[in-house]
Amino acid sequence: TWKWVVGPMFLYLCERLVRFWRSQQKVVITKVVIHPFKTIELQMMKKGFKMEVGQYIFVKCPAVSKLEWHPFTLTSAPEEDYFSIHVRIVGDWTEGLFNACGCDKQEFQEAWKLPKIAVDGPFGTASEDVFSYETVMLVGAGIGVTPFASVLKSVWYKYCHDATNLKLKKIYFYWLCRDTHAFEWFADLLQSLEAQMQERNNAEFLSYNIYLTGWDESQATHFAVHHEEEKDVITGLKQKTLYGRPNWENEFKTIAGQHPGSRIGVFLCGPEGLADTLNKQSNSNSEADPRGVHFIFNKENF
Repeated sequence: TWKWVVGPMFLYLCERLVRFWRSQQKVVITKVVIHPFKTIELQMMKKGFKMEVGQYIFVKCPAVSKLEWHPFTLTSAPEEDYFSIHVRIVGDWTEGLFNACGCDKQEFQEAWKLPKIAVDGPFGTASEDVFSYETVMLVGAGIGVTPFASVLKSVWYKYCHDATNLKLKKIYFYWLCRDTHAFEWFADLLQSLEAQMQERNNAEFLSYNIYLTGWDESQATHFAVHHEEEKDVITGLKQKTLYGRPNWENEFKTIAGQHPGSRIGVFLCGPEGLADTLNKQSNSNSEADPRGVHFIFNKENF
């Protein structure tokens, strides 16, 4: 038995030593941004840190807990000179990080007063394959939208510098939220992308749909008054916010009709129930003919 056990145990020990060494490397918090509804953004730098879109890291803050490590998706793009995470304050540890960063104080916080942070990673996810397709569907549910912040930022950098070599030609983006609390920080990114794509006369590159799943049409009657205005009253985007849940069968059939003979990547970051629905739709809307349209489903769960 020991012959079978000693090999895996040695590899496991080596992996733990590498992770311990990486976690001891110095991390500098360069900026803390407070977003609405108790969401903070930590921008950090670390020597030798290299990332791809949609990856995640483990974070430890000794000032809050000396043992706890928590996973967070990277929301920055590989092209940026820092890496960032968005942290929603929903528990004791995140509340402790919020206070340790001085976000509960009104006055400006000096950089040297910010807490020490240990980072382990980054680690890969399915979202890294986004640039392998010409057409993709990105589906984020709630805070599960964070990997796609990294994807959309990176797409924009690549598009600006060398659009001709970018294989990705069309993005269908879906964001499902129960309420408006999560919109603020991400809507800013979408507004920027929307404006820049229009400046370059390629507004069709990014097609996005935002759904408020916790509301129904009766609750949305107040906002229906403003439906004819140029920008949405909730997000400030030209695309109007939708209410209820999307009809996934119609969405898949529409996209399949617009991209015949294509391999379409479907990427989800959200709950297991939604993953089952999208997986079934991907299979049922893929053609048996190898030259027909095929939906390739990829998921990651929080």
